[in-house]
Amino acid sequence: MCARAGGFAKRAATRGRLRGVDADLAFALELADRADAITLARFRAPDLRVETKPDHTPVSEADRATEEALRAAIAAARPGDAVVGEEFGADPATAGDRWILDPIDGTKSYVRGIPVWATLIALQRDGSTQVGVASAPALGHRWWAVRGEGAFADREPIHVSSIGRLEDAMVCFGGLKPWRAAGRLDGLLDLVGRAGRGRGYGDFWMHLLVAEGSAEIATEPDVSLWDLAAVQLIVEEAGGRFTDLSGQATPEGGSALSTNGLLHDTALKYLSSR
Repeated sequence: MCARAGGFAKRAATRGRLRGVDADLAFALELADRADAITLARFRAPDLRVETKPDHTPVSEADRATEEALRAAIAAARPGDAVVGEEFGADPATAGDRWILDPIDGTKSYVRGIPVWATLIALQRDGSTQVGVASAPALGHRWWAVRGEGAFADREPIHVSSIGRLEDAMVCFGGLKPWRAAGRLDGLLDLVGRAGRGRGYGDFWMHLLVAEGSAEIATEPDVSLWDLAAVQLIVEEAGGRFTDLSGQATPEGGSALSTNGLLHDTALKYLSSR
């Protein structure tokens, strides 16, 4: 379990007696605690079982075990809620609450023993994301946000940077192959070439670096709802902007661009037309 995780859910539960939305956060943090216990126990295990899914991406026994545990916990505590998860798909659509789960975002790193991976948990209410949690126990960090209440990392408030010049900005972009496959590699390279610095940080982490103010732009051309719902809310509550590459503010997938807001339109000019 994340070294700093033990008190998160307990503190949020205390606040939850006063405000219903904090009860949602408390439950999301409890789910993250459950996930951390499973994922850390199998991280770097020599007998970790890994398979290849039909889309040619890896899935480990820890991915599946984590999502199964979270689904069971939600069914027990919130039996009327729907769930969408990367490994086991979507429950029938409802007009109420829906949990979006990515049991291990960064499975390719997880199975190689690289500590940059996280469990992503989001709660949507009537189509609007209300709570987002990203727990990265191997890094010893956890981020969360509640709509209208700001974003936090390890209990401390976070905010995007105030850098407004591309020449001073840090751009994070993951790997190059997806950009080539999407036909947008030239635009990405032009953007990174103009920026102060580019780094190939991928998955959840690059967007949370934007939320923390450590980077100004993070982008990826091929992503899904479970990759985005939690981190979009965290970025937005930290004062940033989060859209797809057409400029639509949606977590539904396809592509993603997070920025400190000041550089969003500039980044879109490079990435949306090439």
